[in-house]
Amino acid sequence: MSNHHIKRLMLLRHAKSDYPFGVEDHERPLASRGDREAPLAGRWMAENGIVPDYILCSDALRTRSTCAWVTSELGDKAPTPYLDSRVYRSSSTQLLSIINETPETVGTLLVIGHNPTVQDLAMRLASVASDEEAVMDLATHYPTLGLTVMELEKPWAELDGRDGRVTHFVVPRP
Repeated sequence: MSNHHIKRLMLLRHAKSDYPFGVEDHERPLASRGDREAPLAGRWMAENGIVPDYILCSDALRTRSTCAWVTSELGDKAPTPYLDSRVYRSSSTQLLSIINETPETVGTLLVIGHNPTVQDLAMRLASVASDEEAVMDLATHYPTLGLTVMELEKPWAELDGRDGRVTHFVVPRP
């Protein structure tokens, strides 16, 4: 049995978005509240020392904008995000298979996506060893900018169900 390091997966729902008339869903921008709050997710990561070394982001405008605010808070520590169009319309099963492609060299992966997919996947991966209160919170209500942090001992390629020990569920607000 090879000695493997604990890895982290962070699942972030994009910040609050706007619904401008005549704009298709994919191109919906962040609302002004989303622009105000999104940097707080990056600040939380920096303050808690849970900084991604790989970012997988939906290519929708609201997730890209959320990502830009998060990385601006992380500064030099932030990796260049990888935009994947498959994340935009994915089910939790499809999103998991995209995560399964993550290179084993990645220690902390941040996924920025959409509900209900992000919430469904967090619930699917949450192991019995998880922080019970955090799991209850994320299962009950997964608002915009909701962030699940979990620790993993399996390789990315083998993640399936009940493999993540949820350590945090936070919703950064001013």
